[in-house]
Amino acid sequence: MNCSSLPDNQTADFIERFFPFTYNQILDNDSGCYDFVNHEYVIWHRSLAEALPLSVQQYGYDSIPNLYTILDTSSLDSAGISRTAEQPFLGNKGRGTLIGIVDTGIDYTNPLLRDPDGSTRIAAIWDQTVPGVGLSTPDPIDALHYGSVYQRSHINESLRSEDPHSIVPTSDPLRHGTQMALVAAGSEDADAFFSGAAPESELVVVRLKPARTYLRDFFLIREDAIAFQEDDIMLGIKFLLYIARQEKKPLVILLGLGTNTGSHSGTSPLGLYLSSLSRASGQILVAAGGNETGRGHHFRNVFPASTSYEDVELRVGPDERGFTLELWARESELYSVGFLSPSGDETGRIRLSGDEERRIPFLLEGTTIHLNYTSSELATGSELILMRFDAPAAGIWKIRVYHTLSIQGEYHMWLPVHGFISDETFFLRPDPDTTITDPGNTAAIITTAAYSHQTGGIYLHSSRGFTRTRTIKPDLAAPGVRLPLPDYQEVTGTSFAAAMTAGAAAILLSWSAYTPSAPRINTSIAKAFLIRGADRRNSIEYPSREWGYGTLNLYNSFLSMRS
Repeated sequence: MNCSSLPDNQTADFIERFFPFTYNQILDNDSGCYDFVNHEYVIWHRSLAEALPLSVQQYGYDSIPNLYTILDTSSLDSAGISRTAEQPFLGNKGRGTLIGIVDTGIDYTNPLLRDPDGSTRIAAIWDQTVPGVGLSTPDPIDALHYGSVYQRSHINESLRSEDPHSIVPTSDPLRHGTQMALVAAGSEDADAFFSGAAPESELVVVRLKPARTYLRDFFLIREDAIAFQEDDIMLGIKFLLYIARQEKKPLVILLGLGTNTGSHSGTSPLGLYLSSLSRASGQILVAAGGNETGRGHHFRNVFPASTSYEDVELRVGPDERGFTLELWARESELYSVGFLSPSGDETGRIRLSGDEERRIPFLLEGTTIHLNYTSSELATGSELILMRFDAPAAGIWKIRVYHTLSIQGEYHMWLPVHGFISDETFFLRPDPDTTITDPGNTAAIITTAAYSHQTGGIYLHSSRGFTRTRTIKPDLAAPGVRLPLPDYQEVTGTSFAAAMTAGAAAILLSWSAYTPSAPRINTSIAKAFLIRGADRRNSIEYPSREWGYGTLNLYNSFLSMRS
């Protein structure tokens, strides 16, 4: 089936694994159309009417795309980038590299994203929101079946015209992608005392389409929430890799998006895809750690063996449309739940067998809870209890957690990421740790916290590690508080700390490409270099849940290579 025959508002998307021997079967299947991510994952676009009702039991937890949102709410000197640029043997400032951004798009007319002659520094843009034929390639694995692609020649043609957007009709209304691009690779502007971290690097950009309505309804996120689909992000990364091969340039992949949905151990389809890319030379993957500290969205408990149950208290704010709540246990543990509503209505213990789903109405509140048990989630083997609160009444809800099999007694619960629910919905006894958002929990990538380069303090909301499985995250902290941009703008958040780190990574790749004696660099090697050069304080024990292995200092990272 041709993807163009499926209108956007009548299409459902699923993330599926496939195997080489099923390749031809997929191409010949007429029940939908397909976009290949790589040789492991394929995105299946099918009729929404045939796909509904959406069910974890029918499709599997990982097949339903998670929803992600943006992570935002002097610095170059603190990161050791200015000093690196001043060294004659290091002063390339990212020359010959690409920084790829999958986000809200880009304002390609911005003068700080252009060369001195006025031509663009953007190699290509894929705008998923502009109807088009996508990307046609000889190999179906590389093809994309929706959106519009604009190459460098198209962008330059538009910049020479009086009405650029009549030729290349892409923009960035939210400005988040443009701001990250400026922090990572904005040109030097002496009058404004501004420079991006890697001002000679070029860019390749994906503007993500908004999440489809049926997924927003399934996850019950706020109607005004900024949300993007996991499958669109994965295909966006595929596009970055395709352009990097076309340009024959090393690539830094920068992700400033995050979600609280998932295992918090890097095992989502997006996390596993990123892990598969991290080993390749000439590629560095950088992600924001999230802005979840202090939000009250995480609960952790170690269950006393002598206790039969525990009540987890959750305050729900007024006018909350709904939300999802996930309980994740260790592989050796099994739990069940019950509920107590604000009016005192009690369900008792709800026992479900295997992978079962149940609808639980609360008549006095007008609330419905959709409860899913997955005894062994596919990617982790851990028990997952997914609770979807539809039209929850305001007040204090209690989730009564019972242990069925408890050895170590530990379990975690997460509410949705900031922006998907109101600030008035939170746990009454939250745990500030283990709040890194996905994909930042992926072990193989570089995950950044944010700190103030002016005060030296960690950003108030910068997410804290470690992961649920105790992998060290974040890896390091970078400037991400009140970063100055031209036109008197300031930006804050871990997405901008990640952008600063991505610029440093581009300088590493450029040095590797242009220095004959330099080692070949991939994400693992880049992470090691940056960790070794990070600044550390005597008063802090490392690795730290807040700071990782220290604060970014690119100059020190180069010095560390001498030993």
